Amino acid sequence: MTARIGVITFPGSLDDRDAQRAIEIAGGEPVALWHGSHDLDGVDGLVLPGGFSYGDYLRAGAIAALAPIMSEVKDAAAQGMPVLGICNGFQMLVEAHLLPGGLIRNAHQQFIRRDQRLRVENNDTAWTSDLISGQEIVIPLKNADGGYIASEDELDRLEGEGLVVFRYVGVNPNGSLRDIAGITNERGNVVGLMPHPEHAVEPGFGPDTAVAMRSGVDGLSFFTSAIAAVVGAAA
Repeated sequence: MTARIGVITFPGSLDDRDAQRAIEIAGGEPVALWHGSHDLDGVDGLVLPGGFSYGDYLRAGAIAALAPIMSEVKDAAAQGMPVLGICNGFQMLVEAHLLPGGLIRNAHQQFIRRDQRLRVENNDTAWTSDLISGQEIVIPLKNADGGYIASEDELDRLEGEGLVVFRYVGVNPNGSLRDIAGITNERGNVVGLMPHPEHAVEPGFGPDTAVAMRSGVDGLSFFTSAIAAVVGAAA
C-alpha cells in the first residue's frame, strides 16, 4: 500500500507545500487538507505544518487549535493515527491539549533561524523509528515563539516517562526548559517539535554546506518512519 499523509493548510501556513514534498520524497502520497473542512479524506497520517496560522493572534497556534478540522484531528489522534506538528503545528498541538506544556516567545525576544543540532532522545514513536536513540541530527529551525515551558512536575513526568523526543545540542536557541525541542504523547503517535524536518529531506535544499557539516537529509527519517508505521499497521 501507499501511505496517504494529509497536510493541513491554515490561513498563514508557510510550509505546507514543503511538507507535502517531503512526504512524496519519502515514498508516501501527500494529501492537501483545508482547515475549514471536517473531512480527513481517509488519510493514514497527518502533518500540521509551520507558519503563522491566523497571524498568530492571541497566541501562536491558539486560533488554529479551534479550527473545524481539529475536531477530526483529535479523534484521529485518539484512535492512534500518526500526527506530526512542526513549529506552528507543535504550537497547535499544545493549544489543542494533544500534547502537554506550552510555547512562548523566545528568551531573547527575537526571531531565530539556524541549522540546529538535535539529539534523538526517543526513537520509539511513529515519527522517529528510523532514527537511533542518542543520534545527533541537524534540522533547520526558524521561530519567534519556540520556548517550551511546563511545570516542574510536568517536566519531571515527561523526562521520567521518556516523552522527550528531541533535545537541543550545542546551544539552546530559544530558552526552552531543559533544552526540550520536541515531545510525544504517551502512545507515541503524536509528536511535536519546533525545528523543521521537511526542510532537510534532499541534498542541496537542507543544511549541507561545509559550515552546517551535514548531508541535508536528516529530516527524511521523520516521514519514512511514519510511512513504515502506517504500512506496518495495515499488514
